[in-house]
Amino acid sequence: MSASQTSSSDVPADVPTLLVKIFGKDRPGITAGLFDTLAAYSVDVVDIEQVVTRGRMVLCALVTEPPPGLEGDLRSTVHSWAESMKMQAEIISGLGDNRPRGLGRSLVTVLGHPLTAEATAAIAARITKTGGNIDRIFRLAKYPVTAVEFAVSGVETEPLRTALVTDAARLGIDVAVVAAGLYRRAQRLVVMDVDSTLIQDEVIELFAAHAGCEDKVAEVTAAAMRGELDFEQSLHARVALLEGLDASVVDKVRSEVRLTPGARTLIRTLKRLGYQVGVVSGGFTQVTDDLKERLGLDFAHANTLEIVDGRLTGKVTGEIVDRAGKARLLRRFAAEAGVPLSQTVAIGDGANDLDMLNAAGLGVAFNAKPVVREAAHAAVNFPFLDTVLYLLGVTREEVEAADILDIG
Repeated sequence: MSASQTSSSDVPADVPTLLVKIFGKDRPGITAGLFDTLAAYSVDVVDIEQVVTRGRMVLCALVTEPPPGLEGDLRSTVHSWAESMKMQAEIISGLGDNRPRGLGRSLVTVLGHPLTAEATAAIAARITKTGGNIDRIFRLAKYPVTAVEFAVSGVETEPLRTALVTDAARLGIDVAVVAAGLYRRAQRLVVMDVDSTLIQDEVIELFAAHAGCEDKVAEVTAAAMRGELDFEQSLHARVALLEGLDASVVDKVRSEVRLTPGARTLIRTLKRLGYQVGVVSGGFTQVTDDLKERLGLDFAHANTLEIVDGRLTGKVTGEIVDRAGKARLLRRFAAEAGVPLSQTVAIGDGANDLDMLNAAGLGVAFNAKPVVREAAHAAVNFPFLDTVLYLLGVTREEVEAADILDIG
């Protein structure tokens, strides 16, 4: 589906207008032909909307009433023209412009694989129950997921988000709700977690595999997940198990890192759009610095494994990047990029990312644990990182255009 819309200055509510609707098989010249036909009757254009779905067009034009005595001729001429184009026409008399939109405007992005009629009906019904009105629906993508955007008015963003997120989990779809406005396109900094977000792996586990201590590292990780250790304690405990490992293993681990599907597409498209992109990680600079260079990232920060005489000492150096540290780094990156915090996007999967997700203008939980999904502004539960682009209003066509430019 594709759509376009425009509107002229306000028309008084008591001014007679005509809604001219043309529908049928899409072909070049329909829009120009309709307005050439209407031009002969000195009407002004109040609003236009055009939608094309699987080759079938619906074109609506709201125009002022023609001079006295000409409406009948206009109707006859438009119907004759439509018939000549093998289209159908409908003309409805009324007064004024569209009714004003209610206060509160939001954009609701729905992701499904597939997107079922049941889920779509439930989302539409929930919007209505919250007091919202659907002003427009637009498909953003059909691959690798179906992504549809609803423009909603009449209800504030936060209560709408709360209502829809609950339904999304039950329906097996992802829903993101953001306030409408220019700021959405102005979000110019995206910061991601690394392990299990930008990459498919947990870097500490890759190192542990070379040290032969995977089970012990897993035990410490499990203890941290049970709340028996905080992140810093668990980090020190796991890194201590790497003591004595030859530093040459760093290159091996770098080669073993697997990017999440869609990661390169996400970053390439964001950079083409003028965004700045960074990563923060509870992992290690020995990997994030390499990712920064390979992917052309603007910012990267992580913990650093201490290496002395060609071997890992089992310690980390510098400031520990923990849950609070990730949020601090998001603020630091935003300040360095000259971007207001409200225009930042953070992406992560674990509890360690919660402060960062909450601090950002848009926090996205990516294949995250339930507690993270519930706390984030939006959630994506599909294994493709580039689906985050749809939450920013970027269409699949724009993604593919960025790919073509990159190849060129």
